Parts: sequence; C-alpha cells; structure tokens
Amino acid sequence: MKIPSLCILLFSVLVITGQDKYPQDVFRSPLNIPLVLAGTFGELRSNHFHAGIDIKTQQRQGLPVHAIGNGTITRIKVGLWGYGKVIYIAHPNGYTSVYGHLQKFAPEIEAFIKKLQYEKKSYEVEVFPDYGDLKVQKDQVIAYTGNTGGSSGPHLHFEIRNSISEKPTNPLLYGLEVWDATNPTLVSLFAYPLSANAQVNRSSKKIQIKFNRKRDGSYVADKVYASGTIGFGINTYDRQDLAANKNGVFSVQQIVNGKIYTDYNFESFSFKETRYINTLIDYDHYGKYNRRIQRLFMVPGNRLGIYDQIYNEGKINIKEGLSYNVEIHIKDLANNMVKLIIPIEGKREQPVILKEEKKTDYFIIAKQPNNYDLGAAKVYFPANTFYENQYLDLQKGNDTVVIHNNRIPAHKNFTITFDVSRYSAQDRKELFIARLGKKNKMSYMNTFKRGSTFTTRTRNLGTYTLARDTIPPKIRTKNFREKQWLTNYRYLSLLISDDLSGIDTYTATLNGVWILMEYEPKTKTLTYNFDDKILNQTQCELKVVVTDNVGNTNTFTSTFYRK
Repeated sequence: MKIPSLCILLFSVLVITGQDKYPQDVFRSPLNIPLVLAGTFGELRSNHFHAGIDIKTQQRQGLPVHAIGNGTITRIKVGLWGYGKVIYIAHPNGYTSVYGHLQKFAPEIEAFIKKLQYEKKSYEVEVFPDYGDLKVQKDQVIAYTGNTGGSSGPHLHFEIRNSISEKPTNPLLYGLEVWDATNPTLVSLFAYPLSANAQVNRSSKKIQIKFNRKRDGSYVADKVYASGTIGFGINTYDRQDLAANKNGVFSVQQIVNGKIYTDYNFESFSFKETRYINTLIDYDHYGKYNRRIQRLFMVPGNRLGIYDQIYNEGKINIKEGLSYNVEIHIKDLANNMVKLIIPIEGKREQPVILKEEKKTDYFIIAKQPNNYDLGAAKVYFPANTFYENQYLDLQKGNDTVVIHNNRIPAHKNFTITFDVSRYSAQDRKELFIARLGKKNKMSYMNTFKRGSTFTTRTRNLGTYTLARDTIPPKIRTKNFREKQWLTNYRYLSLLISDDLSGIDTYTATLNGVWILMEYEPKTKTLTYNFDDKILNQTQCELKVVVTDNVGNTNTFTSTFYRK
C-alpha cells in the first residue's frame, strides 16, 4: 500500500499522554493488514460506550486473527447477537484481549467448541476453560474474521481489558499503529439555559449557536448574549486518514477564561457505568433527531468516571456586564485537535423563546418506586429507574398503553403487566406483549405468562400492546433442491423467517441424528457444514423444526443424496 508523503510527514501513532501507563511493544496487531478503524474506543453507541476498536477487514471475511501475545483462552462464546463468536485471552502481564464477530475459530478451538455444541445440542454456547487448558502463543492464528452477532458488516471487534477489574482500555494506547493526521469535525454547537432565570440570546430553552471556520482551522462562534447559569453541548466526530467512517473523538475540554471547567476522555471506563452515557448525551435530542449531543456540563444522575477535571459541574455562571471567553478543544488519540472559541457577553434580556414544561397527572420521584394502573396494564418503576424527577405522559387503554415516549432514558428495567383474564386459554397461547415502533411496527417483547397476567421487563419507554400471532414460521431451501445429489457441496442452507413474534427455537436432524445448524438472524439463514461428518448413508433425510415466540411450529422435511 502506498501512503502519500504528506501523510508520512504527519503520521501519528499515539498520543503521548498516558502512554507510559501501558506496555509498549509487547502486543502485536491482531491482523496482518494495516489497521483502519470503523469504530473507535469510547464511541457513543445506544445505551453504552464502545468498549473496543472495530478494525476494517477490507470488506471481507476469513482473514486470520492472531493472538496479540502469549496467554491462555479463558472464555469462548457463540451467540446470535452481541459479539457473536468471540474469544477471550488472558495474558501474563495482567491484560485480557477480546476478539469478536468471528466467522470461525482455528481448527483446534473449532473442534473444542463443536464437541460442546453437539453435547449440548445447541448452537449458542459459552464456556470458561480452566486456566492453562487452551494455551496460545503470540502470533498464533486463533480464529478468522467474520460478521457474526450484532455486527452490521465484516470487521473485527478488538478489546484490551484489565484482567482483574475487567475495565476496557483504549487498545491504541498499547502501541498499535493507526494512520491519523486528520482533525476531528465539529458538526453543531448548542447552548443550554440551566437556571430558573437563565437565557441565551433571549431564549430560555436550548438554542443552536452558529460558528465560522477561521483560516487556521479553528472555529469562532457568533457572539452569545446570556445571563444566569448556562452550559454547552457539541455534536462532533473523528475520521482517520484511510477511512470515511464518522468515529468517536478521544477527549473534550472546556476552558472558561483560562480555567478548565470540563475535561473528559476515553482512555478507559467501567462496564458498570457505561449506561450512564445517557446522562452525557442530550437524550431528548437523540430521541427526537437521532443525533448525539455531548453535554459539557453534568446533569442529575451522572456517575461517569471519564472526567479528569470538572469544575462547577461544567456549568458557567454568567453575570451581567462581564465578558467571557469559552474554548472547547476536541481531540483524537493522535492529538489532532479542533478548537472552538465562544465569546460571551453577560446581558440580562427578557426571553422571547420560552421553555415549555409539559405537566401531566404523573410526576415521578426518581429515588422512589412508582406504580401506576393504566387499565389494560400496570407499570412499576423501581427506585432510580430514572435519573431525575420528571413528568411522564401515561395513557390508559384496553389492549394498548402509552408509557411516555423514547425521549427519556430509563436506567433500570421497569415492569409492565397486562391483565388477560378476559381472553380464553387458546387466545392466551397466541398473544404476546409487543412494543409499537414507527408506523406501528410491532417488536416482540419477552413475555412471561402466568395465568391471567402477561409481564415483560424493559428499559424502553413507548407504546405497548397485546398482539396475536397465529402464523407459524416459514422454512425454505436456499442452496439445494429436493432429492438432489450434494456430493460436492461443502454445506447446505435453509432460510427461516417469522413475520410477527420472531424465531424462538429451531432443531435439525439428519436420518434421526441431531446436527448443528448455525443460525445467522441477519440473513435468516440456517447452515449445516458437511465437515461434521456424521453421515453414513447415501440417502439423507433432513428434518428441521422451527418454533416462534408464541409456540407456532413448522416442520420441514427433505431428502437428498450424498456419497
């Protein structure tokens, strides 16, 4: 690969800050290709920070994945979602490396897992080998890249964690090389009046602030006229040199008249705190526009440990007649920076854009449990389900209830219980709890059926209803036909789908013997690999049984031949 000479001059591997905390030149790259990132550490995701880096695999699957150092495999998991097929390796220096979305494991590991899958008669398995049973050496091929689990395209999800605390740390701090001479990008700036008497540009509610780019690459915002306590929020992203992906930035710093008010970075974080991302971002804005604004001030319930410094919770007290200079520094891990300057003049003005607070009959005290009867269903919010006290829009119904909308985050699971006493026993078998999305599209919710009540637990506010599913799943062949000779085939595939409640279980047999069929929900594909070598007859009778989430079952049978 040719790299432009300008990139070579500007090439940066790591930010020096914090580098001495982590071993250098100990771990190798997990891949033998240049590291180009589709996702960065700490990137803002739905309800969590990204715990690793996503390495592009040149839009291919099947690239060899290497152990980054000597160690022992301590965990292997095969799942339909999440990391899909994933390996965890503990290294003697106190770190654990994680390799996710794998296509398949190296032969020895693959045999180990397949033996377990056949013993349990399950595609999804998880195992924690005894320490030292599955040792690996640095450079050893342990797996091949894929697109399993919650992946939206071929890539390797890669993490380095502290083996004791299990806290993930930024893998690029360990000496891995990424070409990056590109500054982060500032998309938008917002100002928030925070105190009762605060206003920004005669607005008592959040307002967008315009800015312009200077010749030196920095930005200057239009002059802000404000009074009271205010805060700022930004929408920003970062790009590396060889990719167009809009990735997350490494650090953000807010400086007011030369004093640091806010300073946070994504060097490391705890899984226990990752859901508090919903206090960092403006969740109301995210729910409405699907864009994440990072607030540079703290709000109630924020327990994040990503802050190096925080003064006055990042909030700025603006006094009439005084001038303020706010600088926001946005950096990536290679220390490329974009700077935004915000001039502020303290000026008390009467707001013309007024903040609206919708009051309802339901006011939530966040620290207390709250229980409400909505007719068709009851909803129970445990204490600290929400980050702060607030009004909720709760609407009663016969089979449908409204539990506010998607613009308020819930930190804990809450419980919705429907009364189904008016339905017959047969009706209850066909019913389930569903969440209504855009255009009233139904999403199945795990429904626990106990006599005359159906219950589900969720963290998503919105509209919930009772739905009926009477149609069994569909099954059809993908790569073969009835009574076809498959002697030269490496695998056979089926397509399975369910239009409403979704697939719950499936099982397959060949000539009455259970076989492992790998399920890929994204492509709705079941695949059997003939390398399993359990066939001992020329005529093969395949039977596949698929059941949806309310118990509707479909059985598929087919005959094929193979020598």
